[in-house]
Amino acid sequence: MTAPSPLDLRVAIVGAGPAGIYAGNLLARAVAETGGTVAIDLFDSLPAPYGLIRYGVAPDHPRIKGIVTSLHEMLDAGAIRFLGNVEVGRDLSLDELGARYDAVILATGAIRDADLDIPGIDLAGSYGAADFVAWYDGHPDVSTAWPLDAASVAVIGNGNVALDVARVLAKHAVDLRTTEVPDNVLAGLETSAVTDVHVFGRRGPAGIKFTPIELRELGEVRDVDIVLYDEDFDGVDPAAAPSNQLKIMLRTLQSWRARETGTASRRLHLHFHHAPVEILGDERVGDERVGDERDGVERVGAVRFERTAPDGQGGVRGTGELRDVPVQAVYRAVGYYGTPVAGAPFDAAAGVVPNVEGRVHDEDGALVPGLYATGWIKRGPVGLIGHTKSDAMETVAHLVADAAAGALAPRQGEGDIRERLDELGVEYTTWPGWLALDAYERALGAGHVHTRERVKVVPRDEQVAVARDHTLIRS
Repeated sequence: MTAPSPLDLRVAIVGAGPAGIYAGNLLARAVAETGGTVAIDLFDSLPAPYGLIRYGVAPDHPRIKGIVTSLHEMLDAGAIRFLGNVEVGRDLSLDELGARYDAVILATGAIRDADLDIPGIDLAGSYGAADFVAWYDGHPDVSTAWPLDAASVAVIGNGNVALDVARVLAKHAVDLRTTEVPDNVLAGLETSAVTDVHVFGRRGPAGIKFTPIELRELGEVRDVDIVLYDEDFDGVDPAAAPSNQLKIMLRTLQSWRARETGTASRRLHLHFHHAPVEILGDERVGDERVGDERDGVERVGAVRFERTAPDGQGGVRGTGELRDVPVQAVYRAVGYYGTPVAGAPFDAAAGVVPNVEGRVHDEDGALVPGLYATGWIKRGPVGLIGHTKSDAMETVAHLVADAAAGALAPRQGEGDIRERLDELGVEYTTWPGWLALDAYERALGAGHVHTRERVKVVPRDEQVAVARDHTLIRS
């Protein structure tokens, strides 16, 4: 067998979450196996790396955040150069990257909420779960304040994000003090008016999309009663579940039904077989106004649902029975929507970059030489970290094969991209800068009145200042 010819590549990766970091690590290894060399620049619009691991995982999930250790090792190895606070499409164009690099991999993920197209979704008090998650995770582009003045809240969705949102809303702030939750978030949660959180799923208990660990953690929240409804469990048999994972979750739910409730100060209600039909304004609930119209703005007063039933084919059907559930706020957690990159093809209906196994193609189906995609922007916002790694392996394999076949357009520009960023006045951050910011946040946590792993720095300009002032940018 003929050994592969050594490759000499320069590759840009857009997005420094798990998808982008995995792709960079796998690419470095694949090119090394050919005896060649590769220079990899990893760009992110945020000053810090790790994407949704830093800004999309609830602060009380330290076990899930353990993936950061692995990602840290990959970036710390030195084969991938991190350049943060650089937004491709604003600070640098995709065409400019295409000219300076042999290939570009898009790994921008999905950070925006998928739409829930029902009447009233835009009423005051109706929120996207992704925005709330970004707030409690200290995302620099989200307001530091969040309205938590509703006593009864609806969360629409039956996935892990819905459970995260519901758990954080129901949990007492004191029980988050030892986590990395930002100070402004902790202060907001301490004044929360929430007493009842209602989680609604369109399917029955046998159709939930949670994972066992998420569900179990829900039942461990202090001073919160889990409330279930007998009508939702007619005909549900855990022993008949098609997977062990679902068996475990159904048994967990069944055990909660036997719990005594009524002693906790807060309640978390799990409703099944409820399909959202409309969000009602406060003046439309019952015969009298239920909510209060503040400053002339109509606010959420209730959610109207249609009761569903199994359709006999694994799905559900509407029964025609409508129910109005009074709440003062609604969080939609029905999925994420991909983050497009200016200048790259984008399928707005699917929320992904159109591609075939990671090779990007345009709207006419023609492959775009040198442009690739991986992660959620490639396949949609589904699946866990393991899927992200296999995605990256597939995409990188095609990139390496295309490079070996001479199918990549020759790069037109040389020189360090940092010189171009300096010319443009972009205050980019680096890996040494992140290490400085990481140490700074950990020091804040150690010195906090409640000893914490870290206290996140939230404002973007403060993150950038710490990162740039504590490292040599040319490092």
